[in-house]
Amino acid sequence: MNAGFRRFARGAAAAAAALFVGAAFAQQQDVGLLNHLAGDVSYTSGTGTAKAKPFMKVREGDRFRVAAGAQVRLVYFQGSRQESYSGPAAFTAGTQQSTVQSGAQPQVTTLPSGVPQKIAQTPELIQIAKLGRSGGVAVRGLNRDQRLTPQQQAEVRQAKQTYEQLRASTAADDITPELYLYSVLQDHLLYGEMKPVVAEMQKRQPGNPDVAIMADYVKVKTEAR
Repeated sequence: MNAGFRRFARGAAAAAAALFVGAAFAQQQDVGLLNHLAGDVSYTSGTGTAKAKPFMKVREGDRFRVAAGAQVRLVYFQGSRQESYSGPAAFTAGTQQSTVQSGAQPQVTTLPSGVPQKIAQTPELIQIAKLGRSGGVAVRGLNRDQRLTPQQQAEVRQAKQTYEQLRASTAADDITPELYLYSVLQDHLLYGEMKPVVAEMQKRQPGNPDVAIMADYVKVKTEAR
């Protein structure tokens, strides 16, 4: 085997390895989020099976089993497709929609553009709230909008309009609209404006522990010490 051929073989092997790693990485990308969960729902990712959790992110190929009487809702980041399942049912997540293995087809809605990307931040927002509710510098935040740039103010106004649109077409116990607006307001540190948003979430889902964490966080950020 001459040196030129060996160099070619090594290059081809390296390229193949890079393609393999790239493909594996792509398969691991988050494609969606569970934005509602009630009852017994499990999922299998790879070879492991576990209980699904509220606001968990979903990857392509994840297989879900929804027990009788349980409910789960999945929103895809690409295409803004939202699927609602009632058990018994089984489905597999794709890149922009699921494949149903058993049970009825899901109820499908399309969220406004940009909403899935904002509610995708929910797990991180909950983590921020967990870390921030125990202390830190109190921030009033009530007049921060006066320091926003015109573009930022326009973004907030648009988010509030989108929120009203979502709220008018969403079930009473669904807090997706509030999670969306909360995310936008958090981006701009508008803690004062987040107070009525978390209050609305608590009213609609009074027993939700994650909502309680976010409410505590906003309280810390807005109350003077």
